Amino acid sequence: MTAPVEKKVSAASVAAYLASTGLLAALTAAQGDARLVEWMPDGLSPFVLALVPTAVTFVGGWVAKHTPRGPVA
Repeated sequence: MTAPVEKKVSAASVAAYLASTGLLAALTAAQGDARLVEWMPDGLSPFVLALVPTAVTFVGGWVAKHTPRGPVA
């Protein structure tokens, strides 16, 4: 028997997808204009940019309600 996917997992997954899509869209729009990330060292920017979807995923998982489970058989 498999348990249903918790709402927290679904919310975090959707948040990660939307944040990643938004970040990639912003980077695509700014591709010809590097001023968006020029203040960061080149080696650091991928790690800093990866924090955006990570933070949105964390918040999405934190805010979503826990799915109650019945007694374990």
